Amino acid sequence: MTGGREPDRGGPFPLGAAVTVADLDGDPHPLLHRLRAAEPVSWLPALGGWLVTRHDLALAVMRDSRAYTVDDPRFSTAQVVGPSMLSLDGGPHRRHRDPFSAAFRGAAARDRLESLATRLAYSLVRELKSADGGTAELRRGLAGPLAVAVVTGLLGLPDTDPAEILAWYDKIVTAVTALSAASADDQRPAGPTGRAAFGELSERVIAAVREPGATSLLSAAAAEGGLTPEEIASDAAVLMFGGIETTEGMISNAVLHLLTHPAALAAVRADRSLLPAAVAESLRLEPAAAVIDRYATADAELGGAFVRRGDLVRVSIAGANRDPAVFDRPDEFDPGRPGAQHNLGFARGPHFCPGAQLASAETAAAVSALLDLLPGLRLPGGPPPAPRGLVFRKPPELRVVWD
Repeated sequence: MTGGREPDRGGPFPLGAAVTVADLDGDPHPLLHRLRAAEPVSWLPALGGWLVTRHDLALAVMRDSRAYTVDDPRFSTAQVVGPSMLSLDGGPHRRHRDPFSAAFRGAAARDRLESLATRLAYSLVRELKSADGGTAELRRGLAGPLAVAVVTGLLGLPDTDPAEILAWYDKIVTAVTALSAASADDQRPAGPTGRAAFGELSERVIAAVREPGATSLLSAAAAEGGLTPEEIASDAAVLMFGGIETTEGMISNAVLHLLTHPAALAAVRADRSLLPAAVAESLRLEPAAAVIDRYATADAELGGAFVRRGDLVRVSIAGANRDPAVFDRPDEFDPGRPGAQHNLGFARGPHFCPGAQLASAETAAAVSALLDLLPGLRLPGGPPPAPRGLVFRKPPELRVVWD
């Protein structure tokens, strides 16, 4: 059974009924506050599914992959890149995930990846400083290229052009967002542009897997996990999807939050040990991945709503991360906030982001490089840019100036 119809139990949901995709794309936070207070699990006809905005209920959904699964043909990312660790549960999920997860585990791996992120971040900022004479656009001048360089280095695709990768991901993200914005009764196939972009990426990954004598993470996954080259391509796309799209957003949002909060910026300048907390707080306030999708496997009661088998259940990470039951003064950017680590920006449960530590390290490295190398870093004046996006939230561009 799919969504798209008004539920016949647990309603009505007048707030959810009035929500539009545009409401969620722009500044959704006032609306999410109202939904969380009155309809913490609300039916949204505009999305053809339920929206979960309360922190405890979001955790319950993400942790219970038997009741709320990603393994559904409507799952948007799978429609674009095929079955992967992101769109499978249980044994198949572990089969796809385990061969890659070792690259992120242990102190040695963490130190190596943090060192790579730091070296690349400082190199990119030096290039910005020498090329642009006191002004730059950071989303595609720093955040995107850094994310591409780190994840392609991790996977073993070091000679890939960052501009080419980012162009592919723009198309893939556009396709996933379009599918996510479609109601369940308006299911549409993945657009040819998104599939074509994944096809180009897949060819590059498969060639790397099949290269004689290859010793990359991709070839190791093929040798140790028994995954086919096509399966590895889908998993690599997902790792790159998180490692590029959401990390680019995480870096951009963190820089924006610091530059629009002078006291916090001054504190981080004076004491870099505060930077990890500032990064975590930025992720809480504006998660780069704002929602995640699940599908109910059986009829169930959730937060006073009666969810039917097959219904789309969309968890609002953005809503859960500003739940006042968990975070005091939830709309404020407070790097000293106790418990910021309880934010759900990297999800929870079986699909917790395997690269969470790496994304945080990249963000901290990018901010440190900017503060160390660009004196007087600031926004150029006028209204500051604002994050936007239904699924992936970041400022469309982030222009800065320095002395």
